[in-house]
Amino acid sequence: MQTADQLLVKLAREGDQDAFAQLVQLYQRPIYNLAFRMTGNPEDAEELTQTAFLNAWRGLGRFQEDATFFTWLYRLATNACIDFLRHEKRRFTVLQTVSLDDEERQTAAYLPDYKNAPEERALQRDLHETLSKAMQALSHEHREILIQREIDGLSYQEIAELLDLELGTVKSRIARARLALRRILEAQGNYFERSASEEAKASKGGGHA
Repeated sequence: MQTADQLLVKLAREGDQDAFAQLVQLYQRPIYNLAFRMTGNPEDAEELTQTAFLNAWRGLGRFQEDATFFTWLYRLATNACIDFLRHEKRRFTVLQTVSLDDEERQTAAYLPDYKNAPEERALQRDLHETLSKAMQALSHEHREILIQREIDGLSYQEIAELLDLELGTVKSRIARARLALRRILEAQGNYFERSASEEAKASKGGGHA
């Protein structure tokens, strides 16, 4: 039995523009969010979102249904963003906390959450910029996979499909990327580990490690 996506894709392949418009409506927001996180600019994100859907419309005949339509679309959008960033040399915008766990040492980068006083908010912005710069120092391969895992929250299996990698390769690459980022932060004197009490508090509160 076909899913709703599969039916819409089938109709779109036959030239049904209304069916493709429904796919756009379904996935425009997550694709825009991806583009915005990668470029940090709403105008660029809007343009890249349109590029991704245009490429999808033109490439429907090449879409292989062994992956979901969204997985394929996400790959097109990621490639469009990477091409843009290579040409424009724009900086990635990242979240303030990125998991740096690795198999040898289960720790995490910890950037305190300051919300009140103006000087605390200024410090928070500085920490955000520190992490952004550290991400820029990573190789393209490591930066891309950390964004997919830590920022977009994709599963290991979804990343494996996107990058056409074995599951074990994905896990080891993520571990190496986290370790590389941690070493960059440590070299800059900007790496903070949570104490046992902070870890327990974060665990109870459902915080991200």
